[in-house]
Amino acid sequence: MTAGNNGADTPENDDPFAYLYRSEGGEGGAGPSGDGAAARQPGVPRTSYNQVRAVGQRQYGAPQQAPQQAYGQQNAHYAAPETLPGGDRARNGSGPAYGAGQEPRRNRNGLLIGAVAVVAVVCIGIGVAMLTNGKDSADDNAGGAGPSAGESVAPSKEPTSKPSAGELPKIDAGGLRLDGGASTAKDVPGARSSSGAYVAGMNAPGASATWTVDVDKAGQYKLWVGYGVPGKDANLTLGVNGTASARPVNMKNFAGADEGAWDKGWTKTWSYVQLNKGTNSIKLSCESGNQCDVNLDKVWLADK
Repeated sequence: MTAGNNGADTPENDDPFAYLYRSEGGEGGAGPSGDGAAARQPGVPRTSYNQVRAVGQRQYGAPQQAPQQAYGQQNAHYAAPETLPGGDRARNGSGPAYGAGQEPRRNRNGLLIGAVAVVAVVCIGIGVAMLTNGKDSADDNAGGAGPSAGESVAPSKEPTSKPSAGELPKIDAGGLRLDGGASTAKDVPGARSSSGAYVAGMNAPGASATWTVDVDKAGQYKLWVGYGVPGKDANLTLGVNGTASARPVNMKNFAGADEGAWDKGWTKTWSYVQLNKGTNSIKLSCESGNQCDVNLDKVWLADK
């Protein structure tokens, strides 16, 4: 039928697809159109007289043969994925149950456990690193930052920080301002400074160690000096705010060390000093007439 004839060449009840239902003979007059198809009766579905064949099975010009295989058997090796062991039928319950020759579904619990184990190992590593780092920092704060043997120490240019209420200032001798050849060392064990360092080289004329210190009120204080001698007496000149005292600091061999035994001669002594309110300068120096074979480890103030 074309748009031009508007259906005039086709009977109203004729089936335009009747050729699909022709018999193998191809001719016949059973149908109303004489095309070999049986006449259609209202309400009765058509029945195909054609025999279904697989693609490529029919050969034109040769005798027709009965199909060798039913539909769905052309490939005896093919099987739908759903029918395979572990396929969708087994998973959704429509196939054979487990234990009837079917392979069980792969268990993913192993992968989950492995992932959790990796996360746990990473967390443990981070925790160990943090603990180790904290320990190293604590060790550094405990005294690793002090001067080593032969290192020079920056001079004390500012007053020492004020102590808490009821305490007076104190300082390791290595934190004093050093001049005239005085320097820090750690060769002799036993120094009572926090780092084990002490001031050496005081036996050269002009060598000195100066402490800049703050006090809350003017008055007389005891200046304590920690020192070590090699089994013999020593003394140093004491100067306060630029004025030298007529009496040197007495540094006798109070420890009773044998001569030359520096490590056995650590002890302490004190002298009175008159200080002003605020900042003061206290100087220990080797001057003419002093016996300066001495090492200094600590200096502090106390009430008289």
